[in-house]
Amino acid sequence: MTAVTDQDHDPRHGEPAEDDTAGDDAARTGGKAGSAEHAEHAENEHDTPGADAGPGPGVGRKDAGRASGRGHARVPADSGSGSAPEEPGAGPDSGPAWDDGLIARRVNEGDAEQPVPAVESRASVPQGAPTLAYDGALRSRLDALRELVGLSRARLDSRTLAEAGRVLDEATARRRLSGEHTVIAIAGATGSGKSQLFNTLAGVTISETGVRRPTTAAPIACSWSDGAAALIDRLGIPPRLRRRPAQHTDADGQLRGLVLVDLPDHDSAAVQHREQVDRVLNLVDAVIWVVDPEKYADAMLHERYLRPMAGHAEVMFVVLNQIDRLPGEAAEQVLDDLRRLLDEDGIALGEYGEPGATVLALSALTGDGVGELREVLGQFVGERGAAARRISADVDTAAWQLRPVYATSRHGGLSEEARDEFAARLADAVGATAAGEAAERAWLRNANRACGTPWLRLWRWYQDRMEPPTGRFPLRSQADEEATARQRVEQAVRTVAERASAGLPAPWAQAVREAAVRGSQGLPEALDDLAAKAGLPPGRPPRPGWWPAAVLVQASMTLLQVVGGLWLAAQIAGVMAPNLGVPVLLMVAGIVGGPLVEWGCRMAARGPARRYGAEAERRLREAAAGCGRARVLDPLAAELLRYREVREQYGRVCGVGSG
Repeated sequence: MTAVTDQDHDPRHGEPAEDDTAGDDAARTGGKAGSAEHAEHAENEHDTPGADAGPGPGVGRKDAGRASGRGHARVPADSGSGSAPEEPGAGPDSGPAWDDGLIARRVNEGDAEQPVPAVESRASVPQGAPTLAYDGALRSRLDALRELVGLSRARLDSRTLAEAGRVLDEATARRRLSGEHTVIAIAGATGSGKSQLFNTLAGVTISETGVRRPTTAAPIACSWSDGAAALIDRLGIPPRLRRRPAQHTDADGQLRGLVLVDLPDHDSAAVQHREQVDRVLNLVDAVIWVVDPEKYADAMLHERYLRPMAGHAEVMFVVLNQIDRLPGEAAEQVLDDLRRLLDEDGIALGEYGEPGATVLALSALTGDGVGELREVLGQFVGERGAAARRISADVDTAAWQLRPVYATSRHGGLSEEARDEFAARLADAVGATAAGEAAERAWLRNANRACGTPWLRLWRWYQDRMEPPTGRFPLRSQADEEATARQRVEQAVRTVAERASAGLPAPWAQAVREAAVRGSQGLPEALDDLAAKAGLPPGRPPRPGWWPAAVLVQASMTLLQVVGGLWLAAQIAGVMAPNLGVPVLLMVAGIVGGPLVEWGCRMAARGPARRYGAEAERRLREAAAGCGRARVLDPLAAELLRYREVREQYGRVCGVGSG
């Protein structure tokens, strides 16, 4: 229940009470605070008939003034048990006044002498608070991670990049907020005494403690200085759960800039409590893990939280609480065993000046060791580097999770040997060798036709006309040839894709293979067109310069045979006088000289024919290689280049400068 007052008046002067002046006067007058309290309580009852309760016992005028302010305010009945008044129009986090009568009465009865903590109001946030600034190395790593995510979105699924995206979002959000504050969460298991430690550090009862489990149901924030409202808003903590510590706990500004958050139990039976712990732990700058002698080796703590957060050792405190329950040297033994477990978890311990987690032993109940923790926290907060270290650790964690999809022990790529083999396979598919041999035979055939004896050419022409080609060479159907060529092309594409993707992480190897498959579509048809265009040129092969001379000699040999034959025929007919020597000699010279000339021309034609065939084969090989390069090798090279870029960016994320 709450009591609503129109305006608070100072009972000593009858004038409106100022926020701080009235509180200071009440603190100085001591015993007069009780009368001010009764006056305020009477005024509340007069203004709001039927109000059940006013501020609890021990509420000074200063705290009442802070709670009420200058305007209307709703004062909760449990001001000293972790609740807080709400200002009208405080924002979307505002809600109805919170009241837990049993808890309020129990806490108020036990802490009647303690002052009520003030609320961190949004109105107290300085508009010119400096934002967080990252150093050059961290900015470079964040830029590399952002570039890495951008280059990988089309190759990796969203779940793989989810943690990296979250780190980038949180780094951007944290950079826009105050750099003068350090947000530290106190986490622990049920019964570890974290809420009691929270109250001890604050110097006032803020978070409820007791035997009822779970006790802490929602995160509670306590800020040691103004300007942290935006940071607390980011944690999702409503105004009614925001407090200020007692003034005497930080008289010298030792913890100035600290925002302490008490979390629910991480092993709570309530699922929503564990969800709140996981959510807030991703947003705070540092965390204090509170363990007790009974649960410091709890498997849930080590396996679910400490081990996965091993990379955050520099922003982690591990506090062994309740050492007052351990007799003699048992506290040191338990502390040593705790250090051993942390070392097994991979958590570096900040010993001997090395960076790492801070491990302390204390008793929040007796105060033993709390001063040392306060001193360590003061030094930690004063450095103003926790937020940047937390972001850097988050980047390390994200990089480690991405390692399987970027790092590899082998260097994949397209070697010259793989390229040449692919081109050779395509050349075989289009029949470049056979085309070259055919071109060579065509050149020789033309040479024989030009330089051969007329009688032999006539005989060969007759044979070609009389004997079908199927009787000499087994012909394959066009469908069989196309199927064989297609199989060769597919085999060539598979082979080059496997070689290019060898050693790459699975997602990038898959991307390389998919690029090869896309490029191979329509490749056999394109190769067929190239074979038709780049094969044998139309018409007859070019004639060398010595062919006319050989043709003239061959004609002369034929002419000798004809002259000798006619001479012999004239002698047989009696037209000419008998003289067998000359015509026989002419005929023998023509008969023997013709084949000799043909044989010599054939020998001379081998070199040009071979060169002609090699040129035809080269043209076809280059055409096939160019087609395969444009359709398959270039896409593969583009995927490999993208992987090379992301590998270099991953190296920058890891802080090594290269992949």
